[in-house]
Amino acid sequence: MLNFAGVPAELQAAPQHSWEQFEASVLAQQLTHPRDLLPASISAETFSLQLTRALVGSEFIAKTCAVRPAYLLEQIASGELFEAWGEDALAPFAAAIQACTGDNELDACLRRFRQKAMIRLIWRDLNRQDSMQSITAELSRFADTAIALAADYHYRALQQLYGTPRGRESGEAQPFMVLGMGKLGAGELNISSDIDLMFTFPEGGETDHPSRSVGNQEFFVKLGQRLIKSLDTITAEGFVFRVDMRLRPHGQSGSLAMSFVGMEDYYQTQGREWERYAMIKARTVAMVGGEGAVQRERARQQLRSLLQPFTYRQYIDFSAIESLREMKGLIARQVQRRGMNLDVKLGEGGIREVEFVVQVFQLIRGGRDARLRQRKVTVLLPFLEQENYLPAGAGSSLLEAYIFLRNTEHAIQGYQDKQTQSLPTDAVGQLRLAWVMGFDSWEAFSAQLSLYRQRVNSEFKAVIAAPDEEDSVDQKALDFWLGFWEGSLQGEDALQALQAQDVEQAEALLKAIGDLQQSRAVLAMQASSRSRLDAFIPRLLQTLSQHSLAGKLAPLTMAPVFQRIAPLVEAIARRSAYLVLLVENPTAIQQLVRLCAASPWIADQLAQYPALLDELLTPESLYSPPDKDQLRDELRREVLRLGWDDLEGHMEALRYFRSAHALRVAASEVSGTLPLMKVSDYLTYIAEVVLEHALQLAWQYMVARHGRPTHSDGRVDEEPDFVVIGYGKLGGIELGHGSDLDLVFIHNAESACESDGQVAIDNLTYYTRLGQRIIHILNTQTISGKLYEVDMRLRPSGNSGLLVSSLVAFEKYQMNDAWTWEHQALVRARVVAGKASLGKQFEAVRYKVLTRARDLDELRREVADMRRKMRDQLGSGAKSERLFNLKQDVGGIVDIEFMVQYAALAWACQAPGIIQYTDNIRILGSLEEAGLLDADSVSHLIAAYKAYRSTGHRLALQRQEAVLEGENHFVEERAQVTAIWDRLIGRP
Repeated sequence: MLNFAGVPAELQAAPQHSWEQFEASVLAQQLTHPRDLLPASISAETFSLQLTRALVGSEFIAKTCAVRPAYLLEQIASGELFEAWGEDALAPFAAAIQACTGDNELDACLRRFRQKAMIRLIWRDLNRQDSMQSITAELSRFADTAIALAADYHYRALQQLYGTPRGRESGEAQPFMVLGMGKLGAGELNISSDIDLMFTFPEGGETDHPSRSVGNQEFFVKLGQRLIKSLDTITAEGFVFRVDMRLRPHGQSGSLAMSFVGMEDYYQTQGREWERYAMIKARTVAMVGGEGAVQRERARQQLRSLLQPFTYRQYIDFSAIESLREMKGLIARQVQRRGMNLDVKLGEGGIREVEFVVQVFQLIRGGRDARLRQRKVTVLLPFLEQENYLPAGAGSSLLEAYIFLRNTEHAIQGYQDKQTQSLPTDAVGQLRLAWVMGFDSWEAFSAQLSLYRQRVNSEFKAVIAAPDEEDSVDQKALDFWLGFWEGSLQGEDALQALQAQDVEQAEALLKAIGDLQQSRAVLAMQASSRSRLDAFIPRLLQTLSQHSLAGKLAPLTMAPVFQRIAPLVEAIARRSAYLVLLVENPTAIQQLVRLCAASPWIADQLAQYPALLDELLTPESLYSPPDKDQLRDELRREVLRLGWDDLEGHMEALRYFRSAHALRVAASEVSGTLPLMKVSDYLTYIAEVVLEHALQLAWQYMVARHGRPTHSDGRVDEEPDFVVIGYGKLGGIELGHGSDLDLVFIHNAESACESDGQVAIDNLTYYTRLGQRIIHILNTQTISGKLYEVDMRLRPSGNSGLLVSSLVAFEKYQMNDAWTWEHQALVRARVVAGKASLGKQFEAVRYKVLTRARDLDELRREVADMRRKMRDQLGSGAKSERLFNLKQDVGGIVDIEFMVQYAALAWACQAPGIIQYTDNIRILGSLEEAGLLDADSVSHLIAAYKAYRSTGHRLALQRQEAVLEGENHFVEERAQVTAIWDRLIGRP
């Protein structure tokens, strides 16, 4: 039946093999051969050509039909494969779902119809039987139907258990509403797309069951969970749609379903600009339950009225341009950082840029012009040109490019039914894509694709480009500095020219310039990149000169700062887009010089992770650290487009997030805009937000493979019954630059039970693997380095103990077997991520352990012995009397920490308030308030502790160890700390 006329030889073997497997399956299952099922409207030759194209272009079709040939045969016999869906096309789907009598039957039925629908849509797409617009509309229609049918089934099932949810004020039965976002909302769903959803309901209240009533929110959360499971879970028959709920209010930490009041409050008080962008395409794709059609329409209109003021301003909102420029910058940085230029969606000139062009006008003018609230890009592009929002020809040009890009995306995704937009890099894959798209060669296809992407990018830049700024660079000064770089000024002439400009260490600067010129990275540069470097270096030297003359490099001169920046130049020599960024943004060069002059650590970070140069573009954010909620929101936006199965993408996003904010901390610290305590707070917040996401990422991984842990009473863990405990500097909210993380993992699962997935494992193994996955996410060395070094030695029994302990086992160990130094460590322990209720239980155990009455003489002896051992092992000791190790030597940081820990263990039984906090400063304050330590001692200890830590931070940013040379460092502070130690604990 195959017809390989016009098919390249390299593409023939696989479809031929697939066809032979299909025929074998037809024979084995005693089914009718497709040639005997063809309707009169299609000839055998036409079918043969279509079949060949489908098998060449889609491995998904080939493999699915080889296993389940009936899926294709049914659609051939009915003629459905060869015609557009009519109004009743999905009626059999609805009837089959409504006939289901159990969840397993429902899920299997959804997946069977999904497989058949995908075969049909990919077939028709590859054979161009329908336009791109029709394919996306039909797929969206199928998604709407699948969501509505599954939601209705689960609504009725929950109604049997809990009754009907009714409004507190109205008494009416409440409908469950599903909002489709993104391409689903626009009715432009692509092949193998995930679906972005939100769940809402009009009114709070409770169900009307006489004995098992629950709150409306609980009812609809359960409904949402069941709906997601039916759509998203991968079974032997695949999945229906990958479901992404992260666009809902508060993201993944928010409730799965929210009432209208809650939605309105969130968007009025906390809604972000990027959420306006997302809300443009929001559409009610399903509504089940309620009082009937009239009430449902009323609810639909009420929700639209609630969301519209947030999405569309009632004035021409040119302020939206700035936020869109920021979003554009975020997209560009993600593309650059992740090497996504092969991505036809997110890469330069890709699908996202076309959508962006449209949404710029929607956000700016949609409040005034309701016609702009249309969701479909293909409808809006001609309208924008017609109404002169876009120049003549631009709308039609973008539409042509958009259709080509979307067809390319479908061809990529339809091959294996995978959610990817990346162009193939292997020769056969490239040839296949080119042939499917109607080209004889990859070169011809690639040339056409490049043309369209250039066209898109040009229009994109024209729409949201920043206004031209006056060139603030002195051209004569640039010419002067260019002479040193290009070699027209050399030797004695160069030296005299620099000296005439009052440049100190002129010889060292000339040598540094020469070393960079002769470096391997610079010598290997291509001509185009070298021209960009030639534009950058004079600007760098000019900026260095200006800062030097203004005294901003003190105590350094131009030469050492240039030497610090040179490794960065070498690092970006082959990625000249960064050179363009610096050349076109004088502000970025100024910040680069300022920060590298202040800290070699910052210079090293930039050289190691050049993507951080993006942070220099916006000094207002560089020197204005966000709070913890803002950090969460920023990370949420960073990972919004990543599926949970994209572990590598999440790990890279987390590493960039941590590095970018570490840079902001350092920048704020060296500039004096952030005091010591705030520096540690900020570094600790970063770690906590990263740990929260790592836990969620690990949980999603485990759920996908093993389901969720269960309990003997039938409950299932909808969230991990697990907490991450931070010890040491993390627990004490005292992280520094480069600090590792001391962690302990605790769970509260029943060990005798197991998970509910197809590959079930016992709960203890489940949570152990969860912990291992978290460590893998944090510790793995990627191209962007490690997130954090993780130290798990403080867990019960140390390295010989279980990686994850139950709360009961942890309590037993702490009460019966733990050493005194382990109780000292517990003073600084706190929950940093995980289940809130389990966190409270941990706090109760910590309280119980720390408030035990102790023999004070024995406690003093044990604390002093441990301190002596640490000092002997880690302090300066006899190495030099002129050295002072800030942390380990007598009178240093650890002496203060040990005194705080001793006091907490000694007196918590009589004053429990002293262990409320885990940081040394507040514990010291609590000791004074409780009358356990005199005010002078507390004041001396706090002042010394802050001074030591501040110096330690400064030394870290200068890449120096926390060891001071000389006899005059902290003489008074050390004496005061030592005197207090002798009074409180004494020497062993």
